[in-house]
Amino acid sequence: MRALKESQSIIVSGESGAGKTESTKYILRYLCESWGCHAGPIEQRILDANPVLEAFGNAKTMRNNNSSRFGKFIEIHFNNKFSVVGGFISHYLLEKSRICSQSRAERNFHIFYQLCAGAPSELKKKLKLSSPDSFQYLNKGCTQYFASQETEKMLSANSVSNDQHAKGSLHDPMLDDIKNFKTLDKALTNMGLADSDRVNIYTVVAAVLHLGNITFEDNPDDCKGGCRLSPGAVDVLHTISSLLGVDSQYLRQSLLSRVMQTSKGGAKGTIYMVPLKVHEAQNARDALAKAMYSRLFDFIVQCINKSIPFSSSSYYIGVLDIAGFEYFQVNSFEQFCINYCNEKLQQFFNERILKEEQALYEREGLNVRKIDYIDNQDCIELLESKGNGIFDLLDEESKLPKSSHTHFTSAVHSRNQGHFRLDIPRKSKLKYHREIRDNEGFIIRHFAGAVCYETVSFIEKNNDALHASLESVMLEAENSFVQNLFRNESTTQQNRGKLNINSVGSKFRSQLQELMVKLRNTGTHFVRCIKPNFRMIDHCFEGNQILIQLRCSGMTSVLELMQQGYPSRAQFSDLYEMYKKYLPPDLARLDPRLFCKALFKALGLNENDFCFGLTKVFFRPGKFAEFDQIMKSDPQNLACLVKKVQKWLLASRWKKAIWCAYSVIKLRNKIIYRQKKLILIQKNIRMCLAKKKFRPRYICIIKVRKLSESLNAMSQVVTQLKKEKEKSLAEIKSLDKEMSEFIQEIKTSNNKNEELEKKYSKFVKSVDELLFNLQRKIEQQKIAEEQERVRKIQEEMEKERLRKEEERKKKIDEENLKRRKCELELHRKMEEKCRIEEEKENLKRVEDYHAQLQIKEEELLKRQQQLHQEHSDHELALRLAQDMNGVPDEVVTPPPLPRSAYVMQQQEELASKKYDLSKWKYCDLRDAINTSCDLELLEACREEFHRRLKVYHSWKVKNMQKAGVSQSRAPDSVMRAAKNMPPMPPKRKSSLSGNPVDRYFRIPFVRPNSAQKGWWYAHFKGQWIARQMELHPDKPPIQLVAGKDDMQMCELSLDETGLAQKRGAEILEEEFNTVWQKHGGLLFKDMLIKTFHNN
Repeated sequence: MRALKESQSIIVSGESGAGKTESTKYILRYLCESWGCHAGPIEQRILDANPVLEAFGNAKTMRNNNSSRFGKFIEIHFNNKFSVVGGFISHYLLEKSRICSQSRAERNFHIFYQLCAGAPSELKKKLKLSSPDSFQYLNKGCTQYFASQETEKMLSANSVSNDQHAKGSLHDPMLDDIKNFKTLDKALTNMGLADSDRVNIYTVVAAVLHLGNITFEDNPDDCKGGCRLSPGAVDVLHTISSLLGVDSQYLRQSLLSRVMQTSKGGAKGTIYMVPLKVHEAQNARDALAKAMYSRLFDFIVQCINKSIPFSSSSYYIGVLDIAGFEYFQVNSFEQFCINYCNEKLQQFFNERILKEEQALYEREGLNVRKIDYIDNQDCIELLESKGNGIFDLLDEESKLPKSSHTHFTSAVHSRNQGHFRLDIPRKSKLKYHREIRDNEGFIIRHFAGAVCYETVSFIEKNNDALHASLESVMLEAENSFVQNLFRNESTTQQNRGKLNINSVGSKFRSQLQELMVKLRNTGTHFVRCIKPNFRMIDHCFEGNQILIQLRCSGMTSVLELMQQGYPSRAQFSDLYEMYKKYLPPDLARLDPRLFCKALFKALGLNENDFCFGLTKVFFRPGKFAEFDQIMKSDPQNLACLVKKVQKWLLASRWKKAIWCAYSVIKLRNKIIYRQKKLILIQKNIRMCLAKKKFRPRYICIIKVRKLSESLNAMSQVVTQLKKEKEKSLAEIKSLDKEMSEFIQEIKTSNNKNEELEKKYSKFVKSVDELLFNLQRKIEQQKIAEEQERVRKIQEEMEKERLRKEEERKKKIDEENLKRRKCELELHRKMEEKCRIEEEKENLKRVEDYHAQLQIKEEELLKRQQQLHQEHSDHELALRLAQDMNGVPDEVVTPPPLPRSAYVMQQQEELASKKYDLSKWKYCDLRDAINTSCDLELLEACREEFHRRLKVYHSWKVKNMQKAGVSQSRAPDSVMRAAKNMPPMPPKRKSSLSGNPVDRYFRIPFVRPNSAQKGWWYAHFKGQWIARQMELHPDKPPIQLVAGKDDMQMCELSLDETGLAQKRGAEILEEEFNTVWQKHGGLLFKDMLIKTFHNN
């Protein structure tokens, strides 16, 4: 202020609880003690204003025990001699809603607790004060006092709350409700307030407390839905009336009803008394309490300003202490206004520190890197823009007949849809905020973070107008102090209707606008208060939280700018005038810029510590103080400094003279250099003229030679040809010879350029044609080669495909073969299992059959014996009759002897057969087998045919054994299996199927007259053999077919051979057919077709 002759402002900012209020007190104490020692009582009154304002404007919150719930701008005014002459305090946005309600861990304003704890007993008795538990405006929050161990003993029993008894006092080194009340009373006395005025102030405070105890209930006698006072509230009403000096009935009527005036019915309209409901009466009561307290606060600030007057002021230093950025679980209109103010201050900080500083560096031509910062102009426009701003929308909603916070919130979202800074509550990071409906709140992304605001009370808190009836009650009070509190604003609100309200938001915006004008018209200094921790304990440093605060406040960009910038600067003329008196006359006549340059060079300062701009010199942090200390050192050092400046000036002038001489020599050398270059220019011009004359011929020769070079390239291409190579080479050589003759003609003849160009074009055309023909031949040759290569590739691909297909088929066949063999083995096992079960069943049947035969044989034997006895008896009787010449009885022919069991079995089998084939010839049986479609006849013919074969071969084997000849139609293992098969009981009738199963077998076979082992192959169709083959080494194969070679083939059935039970004997059809065809046999179906045609 002294150096720049300009008023200054100090902006103290930071989060709630960071120490802004304490920093403000230290600043004020420093200013008053340093520059106000001659101001008399004004200095003390300025300092005494702090405890008064803290008592009425500060409160305990969740984050701060002494949180400022209002903003203040304290101006300390100075005269032209820079002495304190007075001061002025402006206050902003008192949190009036705290009077009526607080959260559980917070307190109301300090004055209420100080009055209950520290007031004298006479005053308490007069004001009817007791413990905080007795007042509705206090008992919802924290009811403990701030006290020390000494002052806690001074508390009376009736002033202590239940929480105070249970938990004890709150402790804070800066707060003590008993001591602070005494300090407050003393400060009010120092400000010139009489005892009566102080008592009036305390009376209004007590009346506010008692006003909260007035309660209401529904009036059953009121047909209009009105309410009445609760029974216990009547005494409270009389207490308030006596304290304020108002009529109790008039106050009761004003609390229970309101006056409504219409525009019709006379000059002033008709007045109606509208009864209030319970919640409306409660709102009217709270509005009266807030109005009383806010007007009392305004009065106290006025008293402070009156106590520190100033008649004239040259400069002032303003200290701004306002509530810091706030964010709670429930954020309402107060937090909205406080954060709006912080947004404006942050924008001012960005403009003054970052924007204007970098603009100055750019104007002065300093090469300082630009620092980017976050501009919050869009957030401010969202809040205060005309028409769509939130403040304007809130005022517009307040003017509606039926205003609603939901309609207001919906308008905010719809009017500012898509705005980056605005969002709906369900997108909050907190679960509690996500449960808020979209039409009951909104989120604003402030510079310090996103805050969710609940709009339920926005409209009520924005309108601080009081009912006319309540205001008239206060104006008619017998207490003149109370009348004066309400008289100041009664005239301004007399003609104000709902469409012309002066809202809290608009009032605060206008006050903030005036404050910003003051700040912009002064030099600004910023004090950033950083909260070391959020637990309000000492010696605790939470680095992460501190870093977040620094980032949100924009300090990282500021520190980066200060690190590479120049915070100190001075005009060249100011430095010249500042140190001119210390310099001799010859140096004092210098130009200010040259003077500063000589001065800095003489001092030997590091060039990195300062920088010269267009009009100013800039210093690194702390370097200007070093420079000033050197300049204000002792005279002897200053004399040495003057000599250094003179020496530097002489050296600089001598360097200028040397530079001038060097410039003259350089100019002379340049003239000589140019003369030499003129000759070179002439030579080049002559050469250019000659080139211009003969250039077309040179160019033509160059182009012809390039064509000749292309012919050499074409010769290389011709070598790739396989046909007509000699003819193409001859054409190239002929054209090359013509080009050589043309070049010689260009050198010797005087032909015009047009003729030369024409001949050259002819050569170009010939070369192009030749090149085209060569390219066409090469292309054709390549196409033919490519076609041949493609053909070979396709052949290879086809072979490879066939090979892979064959391998694939082979693999599939092998897998199928393996699978079918597995199926055969599984089938064999199942047959083996069935055979074993059938053998068991047959064995049982045989045993039963043999038992029956045994019984029949025994019966037959008895019958034979009986018949034999009867026959003997008859012969004996006959002989006796002959001897006695008598006539014997009629001879009864004895019944024939019963037949044997075997005969009976054969008769049963014959009786069971449908067809009697015993008299059929062999040819008839074979024809029936080959041609019949009757399955039963076919099966009977096959059985009869093979039965006869068995009989034949049995007879043949007996005769051949007698003759010593052995002949085998099947391997011995097969024949032995048939012989060893146990006798079977009579066969059961089985169902005949039309398609007998084909099965194939292979077993080793050794002929009786051969020592080498061979193989015996058999194809059974159903139970009977269809094809048979014998393979022996060094012998031709023997292939037999049923119907043709039946006499040489196996006559046994499949069950009799036992082949199905031999493991590994059964093979696949493909295996059998492969071996069969390999040795010249036909497939079975081909044989059937051939047999059919022969028949």
